Amino acid sequence: MMHRRWEAFRGESKEEKDLLFTAKKSKLFQFKTELDIFLANNKGEVPDFKVKGGYRESSCSILVGDSNTMLAQMHRLHSLTTMILDTDSFGVTVYPNVDYAFIVALVVILDEINADRSGED
Repeated sequence: MMHRRWEAFRGESKEEKDLLFTAKKSKLFQFKTELDIFLANNKGEVPDFKVKGGYRESSCSILVGDSNTMLAQMHRLHSLTTMILDTDSFGVTVYPNVDYAFIVALVVILDEINADRSGED
């Protein structure tokens, strides 16, 4: 992890050749967390994917680039158990032909960003 930037690598590697994607905040100051996702071979300014939404409002959408083409949607599940145990549970809808592991990685990054913001471990 780098300041306001997260890198995902193949396996345990940290080598440039094993970089899968980079996630960074869309804007320096945000009321809602939005991420731009760049695949390793993308050296341009336009992201390959975007994570948009109100994580604080318990939901987000994962989109293709700057389009409205939806890849997945995440929403936080609220139940008596999650409230009592202070745990997080998510419901994720992944559209056909989308890599589930990639979507889970983005949800985990988003969760970590918001845990950092609220001062949690």
